[in-house]
Amino acid sequence: MENNNPNDSSRPDRKLMERNRRTQMKALFSKLNSLLPHHNSRAPTSLPDQLHEAAKYIKKLQMDLERVKEKKDMLMRDGRWNNTRSRSNEPKSPEIQIHEMGSSSSLVIGLTTGTNSSRFIFNQTIRILQEEGAEIANASFSVVDDTVFHTIHLTVGHESAPDYRAAVRISERLDKFVNDADA
Repeated sequence: MENNNPNDSSRPDRKLMERNRRTQMKALFSKLNSLLPHHNSRAPTSLPDQLHEAAKYIKKLQMDLERVKEKKDMLMRDGRWNNTRSRSNEPKSPEIQIHEMGSSSSLVIGLTTGTNSSRFIFNQTIRILQEEGAEIANASFSVVDDTVFHTIHLTVGHESAPDYRAAVRISERLDKFVNDADA
């Protein structure tokens, strides 16, 4: 007796499609979780907890962005941010900020330079980071008038064994370099 029911032949296809969908969703959740700053807990977190943490982190980033926009608007209104430097051809002094992100092995460096010295200072910063054994994950920049804003994301050591001394050395060397470049 032959079974001509079309639903029977499509059942394995549906199972396979559902398995593929679950696998893809698991990979996407894993990717999302890898983008979050992790706390030093070794315990695995459940999927709902991961999604909750992601939502909290995104909201925090949105609030940080709003705060920065408000600060920029305030500076623009107060006249502290103007083009007088570019008009007087006075070079912009480089400034550097170093922040820990999530774990102590992840750092974000904010480097502000003038357009005339941007490339040299950025290249020297990268050289110092490489000499100290930092692994650069991402580097970007944006230009506003005569000012270049560089952002460098890096790791020092490993998540399980952060190299605190390297982070301190990097901070000291970059501060010294920027202060010497300013002089």
